[in-house]
Amino acid sequence: MSDQRSDDFERGLANRRAMLGDEWVERSTAGANAFNAEFQEFITRYAWHEVWGRPGLDKTTRRLLVLGMTMGLARWEEFELHCRAAVRGGVPIAKIQETLLQGAIYCGVPAANTAFKITGKILQDEGLAPLPQPLTRTVRPRVQHTFSQPQLGLVLQGEASLETHGAPIVFSHALGLDLHLWDALAAELAGQHPTLRYDHRGHGESAAPAGPYSLDDLVDDAARLIREWGRGPVVFVGLSMGGMVGQGLALKHPELVRGLVLAHTTAQYPEGARAAWSQRIAAIEAGGMTAVADLVTERYLHADFRAAEPETTAALRAQLLAQDAGSYVAACQAVSAVDYLDALPAVRCPTLVIAGALDVGATPAMAQAIAARIPAAQLEVLAGASHLSPLEQPAALLALLKPFVARL
Repeated sequence: MSDQRSDDFERGLANRRAMLGDEWVERSTAGANAFNAEFQEFITRYAWHEVWGRPGLDKTTRRLLVLGMTMGLARWEEFELHCRAAVRGGVPIAKIQETLLQGAIYCGVPAANTAFKITGKILQDEGLAPLPQPLTRTVRPRVQHTFSQPQLGLVLQGEASLETHGAPIVFSHALGLDLHLWDALAAELAGQHPTLRYDHRGHGESAAPAGPYSLDDLVDDAARLIREWGRGPVVFVGLSMGGMVGQGLALKHPELVRGLVLAHTTAQYPEGARAAWSQRIAAIEAGGMTAVADLVTERYLHADFRAAEPETTAALRAQLLAQDAGSYVAACQAVSAVDYLDALPAVRCPTLVIAGALDVGATPAMAQAIAARIPAAQLEVLAGASHLSPLEQPAALLALLKPFVARL
């Protein structure tokens, strides 16, 4: 090989080792002979350097694409090889699951059936076999919409008789995100509590009426959602914008709330912060979500988490970029006007206030101001969390939620 070909081969070999592991690559290259050596050299240079080495897609996306392609072509030996490598390489199992589910539509259910069987065996071999999940209403998520307008997308989980389950829980998400922020926590709590998580208007699978929105609009959405569910009063768990909705709900519709969790939120912004909201709105109106996606990502996740979890960070940024800019601005106008602080002494339900020690948007001082005004409110500050503790500190958040909702 020329020097250039040799360099490309070595780069490809390094990529091949990183993706498939040293053991498999050693076995493959050791088996080269006069008949297939040029083929091995060819695929190492072109497949593993020229394609796998391109910067246009991250490695996780490339791994998932290969799974979908080999599944569609029924190349099961290659599928098993790459699936095992993906699992060992740290690709989230949930992403592999989503790839196979989408493959069922485009490659056919029989292909997906085989892919799920192979993947299940790999997970078992790797000591990662998931826990059993019977297909019963107590654990199976159920997706639907409200009947009233504007329609709100929601997911129900853990629905069984109230006689055998704890207090029903409603989860309300942050600005620019959706109900999936709560997937892991809802799954943990659904064994004992009926849970509902929903998308605010203009977010996720909910309708997006023309703005601007007000907090009264968002509060009334939550109230009719709970009434349609028919399980109130509920424990309302709201984060950031969702926490503002929770405050308004407890004040305006106290009969619907038996307990309140206010996470990473505020009851009032100082003038300087309101000016910052105006600047954010102007930036989006001029440049779309691209103008603020990096800023919001940095506010939502602290620097150490972003460095340790680049895929989660990238997924959050991508979600913000996919958010409809007009709906985001409409919701910003609601959030920026929050002004519940002086009214909070009227809240009478048990309340848990949670802050992140590293949160610069909804600071611990803002949480303290809320807790000081709500009678007998419990205040907790999570170390190592900024604005999204369901992502940054899920175990610590769950440890606070479980005992609080259990006694309601």
